[in-house]
Amino acid sequence: MSLVLVVEDEQHLAEGLRFNLEAEGYQVQLVETGEAALALLLSDAQAFDVVILDVMLPGKDGFTVISELRRAGKFVPTLMLTARGHPEDVLQGFAAGVDDYLTKPFDLSILIARLRGLLRRHEWMRASLNHENAVAAPPKPKDTFIFGDKSVHFDLLELHVRDQTFPLTMMEANVLRFLIEHEGKPVSRKTMLEEVWGLHEDTDTRAIDNFIVRLRRYIEDDPTRPRHLLTVRGIGYRFVASPAKAE
Repeated sequence: MSLVLVVEDEQHLAEGLRFNLEAEGYQVQLVETGEAALALLLSDAQAFDVVILDVMLPGKDGFTVISELRRAGKFVPTLMLTARGHPEDVLQGFAAGVDDYLTKPFDLSILIARLRGLLRRHEWMRASLNHENAVAAPPKPKDTFIFGDKSVHFDLLELHVRDQTFPLTMMEANVLRFLIEHEGKPVSRKTMLEEVWGLHEDTDTRAIDNFIVRLRRYIEDDPTRPRHLLTVRGIGYRFVASPAKAE
């Protein structure tokens, strides 16, 4: 039975979520503040299978909570609830490290569907890690892209660079996957916002740049002189797997 941590200070909403999630067969623990959520998750994030996190909380807000969790290396799947429907706020949540979001008010069936999706991903990651631990020489994961001395394991949400391993958020992985799928071709910021995030409104496309900056820190030997994640002036970005053959 999956254990869900609900971080919500509106008591009627928190109790409503608990009632409906328990009716669906989940175990639920409620906390009202960001500080309480961090205390639980930093001490034992693996105790929870998924987190439902409200943005507007007393004390530390949801953006701060998820940022501190990710910086601490805690990657429990997290669904953010926000009354802020602006695309910039959605992107801020993704940039902080959330895996998915819902705008209030929301339909319960949609929340359950999003929750199940996050739990499926969590189980896939657990199964992959258990397989690696059980087999001396595990086969290469199916959902892997290798370029030079680097490899992206999308099923594990990991980027391997020589002897280093960098955990990726789901959105970081999705941005990188989209660029890899369009290898060698310029991809506009607007296209990435629409295809990766599903945002079709008038959005500040510079928000994409924050993700590219982080990915360059992982991938590039010198992030100030990128060779894989190239800027296409006035358009967006281009991924190059083999820089020596790029031109």
